[in-house]
Order: sequence, then structure tokens, then C-alpha cells
Amino acid sequence: MIQKTIHWTYKTARRVAIAVLGSTIIAIGIVMIVAPGPALIVIPIGLAILGIEFAFARRWLKSLRETISNGMAGVRAKRAEARRNSVQG
Repeated sequence: MIQKTIHWTYKTARRVAIAVLGSTIIAIGIVMIVAPGPALIVIPIGLAILGIEFAFARRWLKSLRETISNGMAGVRAKRAEARRNSVQG
């Protein structure tokens, strides 16, 4: 009985600690959107920390990664097109 209670308490405390830490880092990242700072790096770090315990954070992080990847692919395509146009004339 005591072992079960200790395990449940540890699991709950761990979940709460991860939620507080991850939420704090995301909040700092949101503040960095308007203040100087690397918000685009800090927010995914907060989501990754929350993703340790929460499925919704893993889904948001996956969606964010896909969005960034697609955006970067578009940027690379535009750069390649501009380079081809400058070489051709």
C-alpha cells in the first residue's frame, strides 16, 4: 500500500514539475516574440519538455516541425529560382 502511494505521489509530482517547467519556458518564449530574444528556439524547447508527459505537446511540436520544414523548403526553392535567374541573365 505504501509503495503504491509513493509511486503515485512520485508520478504526480514529476508530471506537475514537467508541466510547470515546460509552461514557464513557453511563456518566456511568448514574451520573447515581442521582446528581443530567440523565441523561435525557446518555444519548441518548452514544447519538447511538455512532450515528455503530455501527448498534446508532442502533437503541437510535430505540427510546428512540419510547418517550419515546409516553410524552409519554400525559402530554399525561392533562393534556387533566384540563383537560376541571375545566372541565366
